[in-house]
Amino acid sequence: MTSIRPPKARPAAEGGVDRPVVLAAIAGAHGIKGEVRLKLFTEDLSAYRVFNNGALTMKSLRNGIARFAEIPDRNAAERLRGTELTVPRSALPPLEEGEYYHCDLLGLACVSTAGEALGVVVAIDDFGAGDVIEIERPDGKRFMVPMRPEAVPEWNADRLVVDEAFAA
Repeated sequence: MTSIRPPKARPAAEGGVDRPVVLAAIAGAHGIKGEVRLKLFTEDLSAYRVFNNGALTMKSLRNGIARFAEIPDRNAAERLRGTELTVPRSALPPLEEGEYYHCDLLGLACVSTAGEALGVVVAIDDFGAGDVIEIERPDGKRFMVPMRPEAVPEWNADRLVVDEAFAA
């Protein structure tokens, strides 16, 4: 199976609330009738039907295999390998207190609780015990902190605050 990288980090401020958010990518063709295999970056893609500003309309989805109205055959499906499927940020469901979308954290400036500039969020991983934020310092070195209240006491659309004890 072809490996597709997760979405690249994009600055949080890029494009505001309606910037495109990648929910999946086309991994390749499936069968001869134009179905495609998807690499999903969300738990449930079925809530969305229109992608890439209306360029693709999903007709069906089952077990990571999708059918789009605009993909008539295997050749067309193969040509779209690697295509990211995006929706506007405003199409995502509203969040509860303390929740966040990864796309909102990627590219955020990070500061310590003392106000020291630490760098920017470049990745978010989950190794089984919850999200871990990867921050790249201005010198290019990276460090990781758990996305827990004791490590990240606050964040908003402009910055992520990291407790000094975790920023060393």
